[in-house]
Amino acid sequence: MVQTDKNIFKYSRRDFLQYFGPGAKGLLFMVVLHALLAGCMKDNELWKPGDAGQGDATQGVFVVNQGNFMYGNASLSWYDIQSKEVSQDVFFNANGFPLGDVAQSISLRDSLAYVVMNNSGKINVFHKETFEFAGKITGLTSPRHIHFLDDTRAYVTDLYARSIAIVNLQTMEVTGSIAVRNDESDFYQHSTEQMVQFGKFVFVNCWSYDNNVLVIDTETDQWIDTIEVLIQPVSMVLDKHNKLWVLSDGGFAGNPYGYEKPGLMRIDAQSREVEEVYRFPKESQPTMLAINDTADTLYYVNGHVYRHPVASEQAPELFVQSPYDDLASGGFRAIGIDPVSSEVYVSDAIDHVQPGLVYRFLPDASPVDTLRVGIIPGYFGFSD
Repeated sequence: MVQTDKNIFKYSRRDFLQYFGPGAKGLLFMVVLHALLAGCMKDNELWKPGDAGQGDATQGVFVVNQGNFMYGNASLSWYDIQSKEVSQDVFFNANGFPLGDVAQSISLRDSLAYVVMNNSGKINVFHKETFEFAGKITGLTSPRHIHFLDDTRAYVTDLYARSIAIVNLQTMEVTGSIAVRNDESDFYQHSTEQMVQFGKFVFVNCWSYDNNVLVIDTETDQWIDTIEVLIQPVSMVLDKHNKLWVLSDGGFAGNPYGYEKPGLMRIDAQSREVEEVYRFPKESQPTMLAINDTADTLYYVNGHVYRHPVASEQAPELFVQSPYDDLASGGFRAIGIDPVSSEVYVSDAIDHVQPGLVYRFLPDASPVDTLRVGIIPGYFGFSD
């Protein structure tokens, strides 16, 4: 196995230098040079389309493969749940042009799928059953996630813009923004990540150099409240009891913003009060939190995969043990829960260079399948 730093290519731009220090500038230069020499294809420039694979994607899983920063090698894999067949690079094969640089997340609504392209500053929209391009949302800085408010309106979070974009889904245009700039901090705040809705309020976690969850009023499109959480909240879900669960990675050694034990917090969405905190060992690196369709059981990645019934007063339990030791460069990265079967999908970035793997488990942790996908699989989208 190629041994690389566990965080390589996980973060964008300034975070590359942040994790590797000043000596990384030469490495970053080589990465950029390689990308430029590999080709400078313009967005949507037509390549010769190949075989799109499954022509009728009605029941399966989209695997978003992030790709390496500045390489433009993000891709989308499609896994047919019944046949257990994998079709690679389905977006490119159907449309003749690549997704772009750094695929962050995917969201599905009705017949369309929205793939957020972080470093390309856009969202590709395509028909989820045929993979055919339907349009794109541009005018974004460094988008992370899209959240649908209704049939015509959505929010898009951003790592660098210090604002949340308001998008018209019918025209695929940015029509406004919600300012979330925090000038009282010495750090570049607030970056915005995932979104979870409770009533008319949308909760937004701020991961980069931050320890806040913002509350947005969707009726006024205003930032109206802030909840302080553990350092660097990376992921959130809402359970059936209207409790907001927030997973934080705690920062890292040498982090100018701070470094503390990572943890999982339970917050009452109505009162916005913190009710419970589960702390992890300081050296651990939690990456993603998910919840099953009945919203009563949490799953999260922290080296291994852990499970936690929301009503339990006990510490989270081990669900699937990682095949890697603590010094491995890759390992479990992302998790997705099938909303129909409650099966658990776990991605493995391996060394962040070669095509990754996805493991499929039954709700009792019995293994079902292992599939090879693209580079750095980091997000799942389920289509039924």
